[in-house]
Amino acid sequence: MSDPSADTHVAGKPAVAVLGAGSWGTALAALIARHGHPTVLWGRDPVVLAAIASSHENPRYLPGIRLPESLRTSADLSVALRGSDLVLVVVPSHAYAETLHALAPYRPAHAGVAWATKGFEPGSGRFLHEVASGILPAEVPLAVVTGPSFAKEVAAGLPTALTVHSDTAAFAQQVADTLHGPAFRAYTGEDMLGAELGGAMKNVLAVATGVADGMNLGLNARAGLITRGLNEMLRLNLAIGGKAETLMGLAGLGDLVLTCTGDLSRNRRLGLALGRGQSIAEAVREIGQVVESIQTADEVMRQAERHNVELPISATVRDVLHGSITPAEGLKRLMAREQKPEYPQGLFGD
Repeated sequence: MSDPSADTHVAGKPAVAVLGAGSWGTALAALIARHGHPTVLWGRDPVVLAAIASSHENPRYLPGIRLPESLRTSADLSVALRGSDLVLVVVPSHAYAETLHALAPYRPAHAGVAWATKGFEPGSGRFLHEVASGILPAEVPLAVVTGPSFAKEVAAGLPTALTVHSDTAAFAQQVADTLHGPAFRAYTGEDMLGAELGGAMKNVLAVATGVADGMNLGLNARAGLITRGLNEMLRLNLAIGGKAETLMGLAGLGDLVLTCTGDLSRNRRLGLALGRGQSIAEAVREIGQVVESIQTADEVMRQAERHNVELPISATVRDVLHGSITPAEGLKRLMAREQKPEYPQGLFGD
């Protein structure tokens, strides 16, 4: 855990409102508060917020991890946003648009909006920066925070590296400066499209590796799925106009490896359960939190079909999640694909 002396506010540091008191929102709010920023955490569950305020712990999502005493909470969105210099949205993708609509009337005019939400808008398949641009005024700077990060480890003060992408370089730097600290490295970039694709798509591929491990297919199979999964990410990224280097960094490869191999990943745990023969309903009930891949698989494949990109692993995950095929049938389908050069058309070939 970080030194408690780091929990005090530092004069002149921007005030931050973190919206979303789940595991990731709480972890980021705790990190920012430890860096000396006046920080308010908003959430919908008054029981969780009361526990954070009284015992400095989130017993539902981060039990046993002490949170900084300087971290304030509020169930009133207008109060949480009052005086903030930066708004950080950390809610599931299905609640993202609703949260932006709710914050819009209370956002201080000078405050930019960043998000650490991963996924697409359900139904439309729009990227989250597209959703934000349609809700917030054009002059509001936007940024996405993404990369390999488990909330529990960030909350516990373990070393982590993430990346912040924005069309506005100064705002990316502001967000990165807020997050950067002794145990947390924050890089910057300008490819919001690629960064968001990587953060969303890795969840789908984590289900695939989880299924393989649940079926005891071995480490060779896991490595093959991660590598060919990265290839699928790169090909779709190219088609939509993202930068290859974004997905070869923290937003892509880094997040993919972590989510496909770390058992703290809800998406990997879903795959493990399916590979062991459990139903989706049973697996989700046991996990007890939102599993983004269930809806993200559909949105990834909508993007692929829109841009005429073949994604065999992602398509198989979608079909397994829909119950159209069993995990064993999915494996058989992937292994039956024709033999071919690894890169028939360069790096992004199928």
